[in-house]
Amino acid sequence: MAITWPDRADEAIAGDLAAAVAYVTPAGGAVVTAVAPIGLRDRDAGTVSFTTSLGFGKKLERIKRNPRVSLAYHAREHGFAESSDFVLVQGDANASTDPSREYLEGTLRPQAVRFMGPPKEGKLFWDRWLREYYQDRVPVAVDVQRVSVWSELDCSGPSDVHGAPAAGDPAPQDEPKNGAGPRVDAERAARRLRGLDHVLLAYVGGDGYPEIVPVTVGDAGPDGIHLAAARPLPPGGRRAGIVGHSYRAKLIGLAARQHTGWLTVGEQGAVYAPHTESGFKAPPNKTLLLFFNGLLAKQGLRRARKQAARPAPA
Repeated sequence: MAITWPDRADEAIAGDLAAAVAYVTPAGGAVVTAVAPIGLRDRDAGTVSFTTSLGFGKKLERIKRNPRVSLAYHAREHGFAESSDFVLVQGDANASTDPSREYLEGTLRPQAVRFMGPPKEGKLFWDRWLREYYQDRVPVAVDVQRVSVWSELDCSGPSDVHGAPAAGDPAPQDEPKNGAGPRVDAERAARRLRGLDHVLLAYVGGDGYPEIVPVTVGDAGPDGIHLAAARPLPPGGRRAGIVGHSYRAKLIGLAARQHTGWLTVGEQGAVYAPHTESGFKAPPNKTLLLFFNGLLAKQGLRRARKQAARPAPA
């Protein structure tokens, strides 16, 4: 039976230009990244959707191996929603690596135009240059199991839960064999995250679905980055991911920083030790942005096709 969610949640799901998606790693951690869901959902079927790139084969493989994902609708800039609600959707994902032309043209394209304006077109250059960029998009449909709504974007106060009951706190995890402390410069990572408009933490919850929590970045030192959150974090240590991002209208001028690492919550508060880091900053110019998007899509699709052509290990 499909899960239904209230109109207040649907306003954010239908109207937010940017959201965060989290998925589970083989080691039991969570990776969280920013996406543009462009209002893709089907309330009657109980699904929400987002798109990713064929070039991100590792992400798609992990979602296929463990389909439990979460989407956090947490940012109101440059979209159509006006509420102060934070909406967390948790469910089981299914990626369509060969979407129909009808879906791409009849569903995905109109929604993309609504949020980001008409695409660049031109037979002499743009149609050819952006061909892989549009072919590269993979729709991921999420069969919703739970929708949790907080009345404030910082997740303060109780949540209104629809669908499966809220999960309890997860048990602490064993520390990594290589140690739980920072493996990249924590002070530099904290400084870069503070320069972004939104910072979210993700970890695997008590029922195996990722939890996504907005956090504030505090001081950093040899032990890691001190975090503050209005929503209580589970005690103990665990693998966790962080994403910080900012964006302008129509997603022009994107900036993001992403980490995986180790979260410890105890008497000293919440401390995050970053183990890996990545990031990008896109030019605040639509023509340049589409040029680089086209280039990255060509490279990503080429990599995906090479990977698909490799024989499977015996």
